[in-house]
Amino acid sequence: MEIKINNTIIKLMVGDITDLDCDAIVNPANDRLILGGGVAGAIRRRGGTSIQEQCDRIGGTFVGGAVITGGGNLKARHVIHAVGPVNGEGDEDNKLKNATLNTLKVAEQHGLKTIAFPAISTGIFDFPRKRCAHIMLKTVRDYISGTGQEDRGKTTGLTEIIFCLYDRDTYDIFAASASGEGL
Repeated sequence: MEIKINNTIIKLMVGDITDLDCDAIVNPANDRLILGGGVAGAIRRRGGTSIQEQCDRIGGTFVGGAVITGGGNLKARHVIHAVGPVNGEGDEDNKLKNATLNTLKVAEQHGLKTIAFPAISTGIFDFPRKRCAHIMLKTVRDYISGTGQEDRGKTTGLTEIIFCLYDRDTYDIFAASASGEGL
């Protein structure tokens, strides 16, 4: 599924995010930036030790924050580590929105054109996939259309935003949410 808003294509796909050749893939990180299991573990295994070493130098970030490292041995040139909420910790929707928004801002600050998101916080952090899809897609739509920013009307330099989802069920949830969001 592909949707174009202004000069940006939003693409939904099923796949392994560590296989993508783009400017950056997004790691659904923990606040200490330790690449343990799930997507983070796959990034560590495929990307090599340099990514964790860079994370160690950064030291961590807040829930809702995002930081960038190199991509190591990945096809992607960078990894943006976005810290999503743990389900039940409080204010989860706003924290997920901020993790998504801060990822987009970090990408723009570094002149990136193409990024790929997973379904942040839906793995070990147990965030509901339907809520995740709604929040992430709405945040991306508002950002690239210029309606969710302080300086409304600003256009983005991002040309492609991919949602690389790990299974067909998650893809179907995101596709239904995209249709419901008017994307």
